[in-house]
Order: sequence, then structure tokens, then C-alpha cells
Amino acid sequence: MWSYEFYRDAKGSEPVKDFLLSLDAKKRGKALQMIQILSEFGPNLPFPYSSQVEGKIRELRAHYGRNLYRILYYCDSRGVFVLLHIFEKRTSKTPEKDLNIAKDRMKDDQKKKEV
Repeated sequence: MWSYEFYRDAKGSEPVKDFLLSLDAKKRGKALQMIQILSEFGPNLPFPYSSQVEGKIRELRAHYGRNLYRILYYCDSRGVFVLLHIFEKRTSKTPEKDLNIAKDRMKDDQKKKEV
């Protein structure tokens, strides 16, 4: 079993967890199911469940009906998956705004873990 954790910002908020809690139970359940699959299969989780986005950042796909959710994550130096950002995907390409959020959070997470 691979471990995962939610990115935590300077204020102690966990944006991915907060987003998941805002979803109705069925959508949240589907996203949590995909996180569970990631924790079972780890870095070898293949397409269409997961794919490389940029650098260390990967995306986990969760589909519920017409709703497409993407969870951007990376594997830290301890081998733990850090869930950085989640959004509802409405275009074929990952929006630059969402990718930049994930990059900033990854840098922040890495900086905190250096100390």
C-alpha cells in the first residue's frame, strides 16, 4: 500500500480535502475510490487512471457521469503521494491556471519538507 496525504497550506487548510467535502456523496465517493486505487497501485498506475502532466506532476482521473475531475499530485522524496489540486475538467487540455496552482503547491510542499 502506498501512502498519500493532502497538501496543507500555511494556514493549515487542505484544499483538495475541502473540495472533496464540497461534492455530493456519489461524486466524492468516486474521487475517493480513485485515490484508493492510486494508493494500491502506486506509481505504476497506468492510463486511463493516471498520466504524466509536467515534470513530477501527474493527474489522477475521476469520472462521475458527465463530471470529469482531475487530481494533480506528485510523489515526494519519502515515496508519499501528495494531492496538490483538484478541479472539474471542462476542456481537453489541463488549464494553465490549474497546473500553476499545483506547481506552486508542490514547491511549497517540498520547501517545508527540506526543513
